[in-house]
Amino acid sequence: MSLQEPKQENLAFMIDDMADKLQVVNRSLMKPEDYDLNKYEEIKSLYDIINMKGQLSVSEIQAFVQELGQYRR
Repeated sequence: MSLQEPKQENLAFMIDDMADKLQVVNRSLMKPEDYDLNKYEEIKSLYDIINMKGQLSVSEIQAFVQELGQYRR
């Protein structure tokens, strides 16, 4: 799957995958339809960083979740 093109389907894939990797318990905070497609590049950058880092500390998880919250509608 190529995530280079800003499509709702790609955004949904990234949000769902990040929710898994960030161990988000309350999935209502990470519903893909709540995120703005206009912020696709910023969200993809976070997605790429999370995938590169692999294991995340608790403070890193909190920081990523907080950052993602800024891109919600």
